[in-house]
Amino acid sequence: MPSSAPRVRALRFDNFELDVRTGELRKRGVRLRLQGQPLQVLAALLNRAGDVVTREELRAQIWTADTFVDFDHSLHNAIARVREALGDSAETPRYIETLPRRGYRFIAPVDRVDVQSATHSTQSELPGEAHVDLGLTKSRAFLGTTILALLVVGSAFWLTRAGSTHRTNAAPRLNSIAVLPLENLSGNPSEEFFVDGMTDQLITDLAQVGSLRVISRTSVMRYKGTKKSLPEIARELNVDAIVEGSVIRSGQQVRITAQLLEATTDHHLWAETYDRNLGDVLKLQGEVANAIAQQVRAQLTPQQQAELRAAHAVNPAAYDAYLKGRLYFVNEFTDSDSLRKAQHYFQESLQQDPNFALAYAGLADTYVYLAFEGALPRDQAYRSAKEALAKAVALDDSIGEAHDTLGVLSSQFDWDWDNADREFSRAISLAPSYSCAHEDRATFLALTGRRDDALAEIAKIDQLDYGSSAAYAESTTYYELRDYPGLIEASRRGLLLDPKDWYQHYILGVGYEGTGKLQEAISEYQKAIAMSGGSGGVVAIAHAYSAVGRKAKAEKILRDLERKSKETSASPYTMATIYAGLGENDKAFEFLEKAYSQKSLGIPSSLSSDLVLESLRPDPRFQNLLGRIGLKN
Repeated sequence: MPSSAPRVRALRFDNFELDVRTGELRKRGVRLRLQGQPLQVLAALLNRAGDVVTREELRAQIWTADTFVDFDHSLHNAIARVREALGDSAETPRYIETLPRRGYRFIAPVDRVDVQSATHSTQSELPGEAHVDLGLTKSRAFLGTTILALLVVGSAFWLTRAGSTHRTNAAPRLNSIAVLPLENLSGNPSEEFFVDGMTDQLITDLAQVGSLRVISRTSVMRYKGTKKSLPEIARELNVDAIVEGSVIRSGQQVRITAQLLEATTDHHLWAETYDRNLGDVLKLQGEVANAIAQQVRAQLTPQQQAELRAAHAVNPAAYDAYLKGRLYFVNEFTDSDSLRKAQHYFQESLQQDPNFALAYAGLADTYVYLAFEGALPRDQAYRSAKEALAKAVALDDSIGEAHDTLGVLSSQFDWDWDNADREFSRAISLAPSYSCAHEDRATFLALTGRRDDALAEIAKIDQLDYGSSAAYAESTTYYELRDYPGLIEASRRGLLLDPKDWYQHYILGVGYEGTGKLQEAISEYQKAIAMSGGSGGVVAIAHAYSAVGRKAKAEKILRDLERKSKETSASPYTMATIYAGLGENDKAFEFLEKAYSQKSLGIPSSLSSDLVLESLRPDPRFQNLLGRIGLKN
């Protein structure tokens, strides 16, 4: 019997080697992050080095008949990625030559290395094995620029149809995970909101798994489009595993392909491709989250399993509007214009689907933060948020975000500390890795004097979120605790993330003033005033000027503020701080009582921690006011 032709192990050119068995491209032994259709295109060109490979041939080999994608865009994108990985240029090609309207040709010499002799190169024509190993047949699906399939490293196995699954040997127990921004493979930049929203929702679903630490959205989105290796990202985020993948939708269909990798080794543990109707997108996200949880051997309670599977169908137009609203809210929640846009999209979502619980929860958030921004009257915001949250929990009581917002309403609007504690705890029990709930609970615990519990929450936040939102919560927690050395350290860390954050400069000034470093405090207050357009830190700097003996300057600032505040009908609390700074205590208490009767936002926090009110603290009226609010001095 004649011997079989040698099986090709690798294709070598210049300083590169494509391992046919594992589907890995290396340069001088270092693995490059090239996969999916780009890798398949490269393999097709290498197998026919020197020949023209037509566009039609590439379509037949890689873009199968059931692919719903813009082929021209996908091929162009794949070639661009290959050139980027190889350091090649379309204008002066070293490796890939473009023949307009025909196809492409690999122009560098290629050596073929067979399995029997890894160091021996042969010029014999491949009998087809390399095509099979790299999935270059019509029936093979592959994760890449069209997300029809997935290359699973270490197994030479390719998914054979959408919805098929591949699992290697059982994954080790993994305790922490990061979901990298999913890739938009639609060929349409306007679809970015949908793909980013899918990333966000997958993180939200995984955050429900109590035994798994899931990195927050704000921490992973900075890796969108990154060229960093997965092990490098994993080290920066301190996680055991990484999820990456792609999303594409066409018409009423959506396809998501996800793969799970062990972070330190970049070893593929699991991969799956899902095809669903757009109306089933919420259920799809739960399925993906559940599959990932099973693969990392996370301990899911029966309730968690049921919640991940229980998502109902949603109107696709309602879901689109919801995602747009959520992204506006998450990205720009301190900007009243963006909050208004978010509010509009949530309302549009509910017009399309009046039973969409998540949209009610999002709408409630916009009301709350519009009130914090002063863009919506407190009472109107409170009533609207309560109504929206009542509908959200009536439709789905398992939404952690809704209970977190109920906690914010109870603490900031109702001053109902017991109910706030219950709602924050409920939110965290439903979504243990939901960083916003930990952030809100940390500041609440600090405000109510539970120092150890507050610092424990800060420690949890440090494991989930490395972004500015976490920095804000950490600084505010130390502020509420009146821990000024801790406040200085926290605000300095916050300024490393955003040196132009006026709030962090202001609160750093508070830390300096609290530790007696008054000149440093004045410098930080000046920065806060300049960066906030004059809205932040003015009373504080007057207080600091007075403390260093510049009383005339302090009084001029405060008298100017008094005049302007009367003209603009400033809040009672602002007026109280001005009169406290001027030493007119009776007037200060008059306005504090007005602020109390109106339940002005921020009063509990300000009364317990604002250094501007320090001169009022010995007065029995101050202690009485704190007692009525339910706080201790």
